[in-house]
Amino acid sequence: MKTLFLVRHAKSSRGDPTLPDRERPLDDRGRRDAPSMGKRLAKRDVKPELIVSSPALRALTTAQLVADEIGYARGDIVVDDRLYASSASNLLAVIRALDKKLDRVMLFGHNPEFTDLAHRLSSEIIDMPTCAVAEFRFDTKAWSDVGDVEPANAMLEGPKR
Repeated sequence: MKTLFLVRHAKSSRGDPTLPDRERPLDDRGRRDAPSMGKRLAKRDVKPELIVSSPALRALTTAQLVADEIGYARGDIVVDDRLYASSASNLLAVIRALDKKLDRVMLFGHNPEFTDLAHRLSSEIIDMPTCAVAEFRFDTKAWSDVGDVEPANAMLEGPKR
């Protein structure tokens, strides 16, 4: 069984229009939502073996805040440029290339590509608000099967406000 978590970054600030897109930080709501979501995941005993994040500050900060709550070392977060300004197809290629020894992987990134991929994997998911987590369980031994096999289970969890 392979479990994939797609996590859209928490709410970001647009307060400084001079900042490049990659450097936009989380706003106050985002700084509250990310640890809160991490605590909710920790209560469900979510323990990814690998966390991969977009290099954008808002995504990486979200990953770090969630990691703190679920007991995943910040230094072990892998930053991958392919998760920034990507497409659902490119994200799927990243997932399919994951080491089959890994069973639980969490990716942090952006819309619209995260919603597009989530919807592609499960037609029931039509939108991922900021800091939402889409969880997919695949009855397979290889990540290369993701996208070809229907998930055995899919769920979306949004932030509580």
